[in-house]
Amino acid sequence: MTAVRSLRQILATTDVHSAFRADGPLLGHLYQARVNSLLVDCGDFFEGSGYYRLGGGVLERDILLALYDVIAPGNHGWPHYFEPALHQRTVCANAVDAVTGDPLFRRLRIVDLAGRRTAVTAVIGLQAFSSVPVAQRAAHRATDPVKALHELMLAHHHEVDSWVLLSHSGFEEDLGLAEACPFLDVIFAGHCHSEHTGPVHIGKTIVVKGRELAVGYSVAEYSADGWNGRTALFPHNTSVELPPSLTSVGDQLVALDTQLTEPLGRIVDPYRDRLLDRRALLQDLADRLRSGLGREAVILNETAVRTTLLGDELTTGDLLAIEPFDNSLVEALVAPAFRHGPDGLLTHLAERVGPLVTSPTPLPTGMTSVLTTDYLADLCLGGRTHPAGLTLSSAIRSTLTNGGAQ
Repeated sequence: MTAVRSLRQILATTDVHSAFRADGPLLGHLYQARVNSLLVDCGDFFEGSGYYRLGGGVLERDILLALYDVIAPGNHGWPHYFEPALHQRTVCANAVDAVTGDPLFRRLRIVDLAGRRTAVTAVIGLQAFSSVPVAQRAAHRATDPVKALHELMLAHHHEVDSWVLLSHSGFEEDLGLAEACPFLDVIFAGHCHSEHTGPVHIGKTIVVKGRELAVGYSVAEYSADGWNGRTALFPHNTSVELPPSLTSVGDQLVALDTQLTEPLGRIVDPYRDRLLDRRALLQDLADRLRSGLGREAVILNETAVRTTLLGDELTTGDLLAIEPFDNSLVEALVAPAFRHGPDGLLTHLAERVGPLVTSPTPLPTGMTSVLTTDYLADLCLGGRTHPAGLTLSSAIRSTLTNGGAQ
């Protein structure tokens, strides 16, 4: 970390979501690349695997501090970006205090890169910000990204030669940002979890995104012809000895791997030895919850779970990969406006959280409450009335293993 670096390019990751492996290429490749690369992350480095659920974010924090220069906040792991050491490396132009309007983070970093004074800033999209759990963002607000970027440019245009944006907004949103902010040279995209990676040219602006979940990264570099962008995958055939600064990280990974291999029960058909169909799992689960708990209706969102390749036996790692967000099941109120219009309720929810699974289908009219996740209840419904005494992960475990029966 103390070696002299001559920065010639910017290397960006996004939506890593704690997708680590003790033998994975991420750490070694980034350590080698930082000799001549400014390392940045576009948000959601936290949450999404058993490493986060078991480690509580310590591993992710240590990696960011050991390797990265500038980071953007994501909707996942929002509180971690306020930890003192991480806060010093976090930039965001449009996240402010809800009362005072003061910036929550440093608005930009200016770095010398390839002989140019380069401003590195970030924004969090309004939809992404609204996905932060309500309790975590209660004192915060996100302003219009375009307006925030224009104000930033006017304040600092005389100080810099190039503008680089780390965006946690979504690829399509970033194409719009490129059109609205033509002074930006590079937009590193994040948040979208799409197959679109670019690079896409909007005027002189390049929009580019690396593959999520520690699969790949994106690069931007300046040459005599201007800025160029590209994407790449992390190599899987290289072995790099980690430096002393990352020894503790390697030890943490090995220790967590041991916990993640703990067996939880034999997987039942039709889930055994195949790629998990998360919609089928959630439908099975919703039907079981409704009948088993005697509830009038159940609503679950597909984004609450993820798919993974299952074998013969369910492990802790499998379960935490499927349900990485530690949701609880709760009873939630249905707003009066939707009680006699369940189709309108589903449209309202889908606009906020994506595809839904319900039981029964169609939903009954006149319902006043539903069984759902605490996240969905707090974000989109009328608030929770009482807990169901069950976590989503424990319900999934029982569904996949019939309660552990062999």
